[in-house]
Amino acid sequence: MYLFQLADRVSRGLQELESERLERHRDFLLSQQMPDGGFRGREGDSDLYYTGFAVRALAVTGGLTPTQAQSVGLFLKSFDPLELGIIDLLSWLYSALVVQASGGPDVMEGAPEDFPEQMSARLEACRTEDGGYAKNTEGASGSTYHSFMAVLAYELVGRKPPRPNRLIQFLYDRQRDDGGFVEIGPMKRSGTNPTAAAIALLHTLGGMEDDIAEDTLGFLTDVVSSEGGFQANTRIPVADGLSTFTGLLTAQDLGRRDVIPAIRVLAWLTTEIEASEGGFKGASWDQQADAEYTFYGLGILGLLHAPVE
Repeated sequence: MYLFQLADRVSRGLQELESERLERHRDFLLSQQMPDGGFRGREGDSDLYYTGFAVRALAVTGGLTPTQAQSVGLFLKSFDPLELGIIDLLSWLYSALVVQASGGPDVMEGAPEDFPEQMSARLEACRTEDGGYAKNTEGASGSTYHSFMAVLAYELVGRKPPRPNRLIQFLYDRQRDDGGFVEIGPMKRSGTNPTAAAIALLHTLGGMEDDIAEDTLGFLTDVVSSEGGFQANTRIPVADGLSTFTGLLTAQDLGRRDVIPAIRVLAWLTTEIEASEGGFKGASWDQQADAEYTFYGLGILGLLHAPVE
């Protein structure tokens, strides 16, 4: 499964770091847990989306203890996964699997036997005429990001998306002349994050081609920031944690580890987004660390230190 393979890759890289540094970030993550077992978002309350990232970050830095898994499991049980949107559904599914593997409860216990089929029906209700997936049933055109999320959700329940060739063509149609990919059809300027989602999906679906890889690497060189990370697009002059994580991941998956020298990325990360007290911020302008960007920060460190495959 894509998410678990990525977690293993990041985890192996993080094992090369000093334990005190990792413990500082684990302590930050655990400080974000609320009494109901969830993890707080930027608004201060427990949030399923941020809980998913906290679970992912804890998993790659040593895992969850059975007690921690039990607590998160109680939070997950407060949701009906069949009522969740695509993004929250993915957070719930991934967290549920990690919780169970870590000695916590089986939050899927009691789910209907046809849960995968019911979930598939909900996802396909968000399928659009262009072959992609929209955020919800009201979407008129597909989103590269939500299409990626939908396929990952299918993976977590052991299913594949119907009509994969339509989805591959949808992704081809989202590539632009600058070599990258856009989030929605009308957009002309590519973004680092939809490009990463598209490339990961094409690899997963078997639709990757050499010329796409070459053009994508050209785009990635255009969004290298002078700070040392990746920008979200060519018009945004600063690097951010999400774009740097996805940009690095995509470049590595396309066989290039030298789009940005590792020493430059590490210098940017340690001076601009890594908080001395633990956690990671989103970018140099950000004033607050959170679970999501802490996962991205740890992900960057893991990718940079992971053994070359």
